[in-house]
Amino acid sequence: MTVELERLDEGLQRTRGAVDGVDIAFRVRGRGPAVVLLHGTSANHAVWQPIAEQLAGEATVISLDQRGHGRSSKPASGYGGDDFADDVLTVLDALGIDRAIVAGHSMGARNAWVLASRAPERVSGVVAVDYTPWVETEVLDDLQVRVAGGDRVFRDPSEIEHYLQQRYPRMPHDAVARRAAWGYALGADGWHPLAAPDALRQLVDGLRTPWEDEFHAVTQPMTAIRGVDSRVVSPAAWLAAQAARPGDRWVDAEDADHYVPEELPALVAAEIGRMLRATASTD
Repeated sequence: MTVELERLDEGLQRTRGAVDGVDIAFRVRGRGPAVVLLHGTSANHAVWQPIAEQLAGEATVISLDQRGHGRSSKPASGYGGDDFADDVLTVLDALGIDRAIVAGHSMGARNAWVLASRAPERVSGVVAVDYTPWVETEVLDDLQVRVAGGDRVFRDPSEIEHYLQQRYPRMPHDAVARRAAWGYALGADGWHPLAAPDALRQLVDGLRTPWEDEFHAVTQPMTAIRGVDSRVVSPAAWLAAQAARPGDRWVDAEDADHYVPEELPALVAAEIGRMLRATASTD
């Protein structure tokens, strides 16, 4: 199937005619070998902005609104790891890109390793930030409650920012402002999240499938990063992942919790840059 591109406002593009009618919005910066950036649950492409800008001098950086989020389609179903992985391939095909490093945070990390295992010829390396197949059930139970609590109407953008700052207390204000600016839209009764509530419920349920076999199956170089104060990746989940893949690079991010890309963007950009240089001879 031929996938065309539609230009949206403010530099975004979106696929048209994608498989199953799911079109994906994304932003492209820079030139060079490709890097795909995949956000976590309830976020959007803009959370990667500082990292994308830092990498744009050496790479073509593609940050996605994953299905169910932002300006992308919000289908009634289809929120498993393989569905998200197929969306990345749709975007790469539309841009004529053969291979890319795929970096993801949280749910996006899961999607990155699933894609790498299913389409190894399209992925040259993986950077997985603060997620492993061994995240405990009670963590996902809590995540389901928290994402449901975000389904509310706000009076104005300042109320959105206040809510987000309370929800993410260690996140810098500029990161909060990007989430607010790109993650909400004005409706008849106020400002609503662009992340669809039913999509969030389904994708959190989808995270209960660990995709452990796919994690083991990745043959490309992989770097994993964990915020040392993460409430999502426990020390036990981190150690289990290290035991499964002892040859990978493992980075403990000091002074960060789960939201490492927004709290320590320079660290994450440096690790992706390191992966770019390490894989340059193989692409």
